[in-house]
Amino acid sequence: MNGYQNSRLSILPIDPSYAEFIRDPRNTVRPPPPHIPLEKVRQAANSAMHQGEVVELPRVEDHHVDTGGHTVKFRLYHPAGDETRPVIFFFHGGGFVWGSIDTHDGLCRRLAAKTEAAVISIDYRLSPETPFPGARDDGLAVIRHTLGFSKALGIDPQSFALCGDSAGGQVAIATCAALVSEDRAPLQLTLIYPAIEPACDSPSQTEFAAGPLLTRDAMLWFWNCYLGGKSSSVVALDDKLTKRFPPTFIVTAENDPLRDEGERLGARLRDLGVPVTVHRGPGLLHGFLSLAIIPNSAVEAFMFVVKALKSGPDPQPAG
Repeated sequence: MNGYQNSRLSILPIDPSYAEFIRDPRNTVRPPPPHIPLEKVRQAANSAMHQGEVVELPRVEDHHVDTGGHTVKFRLYHPAGDETRPVIFFFHGGGFVWGSIDTHDGLCRRLAAKTEAAVISIDYRLSPETPFPGARDDGLAVIRHTLGFSKALGIDPQSFALCGDSAGGQVAIATCAALVSEDRAPLQLTLIYPAIEPACDSPSQTEFAAGPLLTRDAMLWFWNCYLGGKSSSVVALDDKLTKRFPPTFIVTAENDPLRDEGERLGARLRDLGVPVTVHRGPGLLHGFLSLAIIPNSAVEAFMFVVKALKSGPDPQPAG
């Protein structure tokens, strides 16, 4: 298995259930034309994200944290009312530019229901208006605030994890690094097809430069918005800090420009002695948890995430 849990390497085609979807050019993410207002782009992109099954929970609440300069909204999903539960801090995807707690509402509801943990979804500020480290700082503000009011929220301040998909994976990584530097590391980190390398120069970035769905040009544009003119070194991970990361679980999609950077992070963590498991979803596209099409391999990948967050399976070395 070459170190990959429940995975097959580069031998499967795109899952046939995506055939009609990828034939439609409207389902390819490219940099938006400069004459179209960004708010209009965001509305279109957000409306294209599929919620999937929306699970009813005993407690779903919107809250705000006042940072002194702005407020950060977050949404609590609690599967057991007033009982104290572990908590998962979730960072939504959307290329740093779009996405919100609303676009990932269905996913967070399912995570809370399946893991039996509380989920706190963070509505961090978006780029390019707020480049790095704004999103990370918003995440830290919510985490510090909610752990300080854990009893009222029904969460265990000693048992928290970080999770993020796509661009939210990068925000989760940056937030994890900041917490580790404060000696307040989460119990684990779960990353779903994460964006990690601003250079976008991995083999999978070349292989899938034109898609399906996500393109390399789009990723370069997203990173440019997120970095806001800063050097890409500001998101680089220092080995001394990274080796202190908690057990990490990474899900990648076989047909995704971001595939290799997620798997390379897994290999680096392994080399640094961090327990890690990498699961590659065969036949899948980037963003598969936000698509209306749900192949069996997408269900399996989601259950990998659930099991990682719920019980923390013994991580195996990444290949």
